[in-house]
Amino acid sequence: MNMPTNQTAGLNLRTLSATSCGGGSCPTIYDSGRGTIIVQGYLVPADGSGVDLPDGEQLVEIPVDLLAAAARSIS
Repeated sequence: MNMPTNQTAGLNLRTLSATSCGGGSCPTIYDSGRGTIIVQGYLVPADGSGVDLPDGEQLVEIPVDLLAAAARSIS
């Protein structure tokens, strides 16, 4: 699925799972309400990763337990 980066208007994000990082913004997984998932996490540089990223995409690292909890929350 190619999702244009400029189509973020009207998002009503619902938290599926969040980590407890002791304050501030933490890695979180959201339901976009439009059949996609939004991931908040730590940016990983593509250089040296062996991944060729197209324009508009980035690598994001999230804890495995966060992803598992989010999967259980999807309805």
